Amino acid sequence: MQFEQLKTSTGQTMEGPLLMTPRCFGDDRGWFFESWNRRSFDEAVGETVVFSQDNHSRSIQGVLRGLHYQLAPEPQAKLVRATVGAIYDVAVDIRRGSPTFGSWVGAELSAENKSQLWIPEGFAHGFLTLSSVAEVQYKARGFWNKSCERAIVWNDADLAIAWPIERLEGAEVSLSGKDAEASGFQAAASAGDVFP
Repeated sequence: MQFEQLKTSTGQTMEGPLLMTPRCFGDDRGWFFESWNRRSFDEAVGETVVFSQDNHSRSIQGVLRGLHYQLAPEPQAKLVRATVGAIYDVAVDIRRGSPTFGSWVGAELSAENKSQLWIPEGFAHGFLTLSSVAEVQYKARGFWNKSCERAIVWNDADLAIAWPIERLEGAEVSLSGKDAEASGFQAAASAGDVFP
């Protein structure tokens, strides 16, 4: 398994999120890869991670889910991968004390590249479905808790996330009602709905 820190749009390395790419062994019969190994994962992230639940979603092209996060007392960390199709996955640093507060990183995750993105607590998360359909599976540390759940609008001007909308082949961005009505980044920060 290869682990890589990602850079923000300004070229700054962001502490926290890690792109994980497995070694895949294949021949004319098919392929095999180790999708997760607790020992190497814990070593890469620098702590022992105990996952609480696994989630699985299916989305059609253009569906954008996010930017979601949970505050204390039930923050969530996620290890995200696409097992069918392709997505553009984004993590936004919402840790007020971080040098990259308000910055984002993104990576394409697909069934083909088999990469995963580790998104620790303190980050908002969202993804855009690039393929005709995508299935996304993720392990979560921390249980879902509606009262802790928050969202930041996907196209916030202050965040200026470079979503690859040109890859949608004419499909429109599709949002849930909750995501369409999410607050902006500055409003969330002013309300204290970020991490210290």
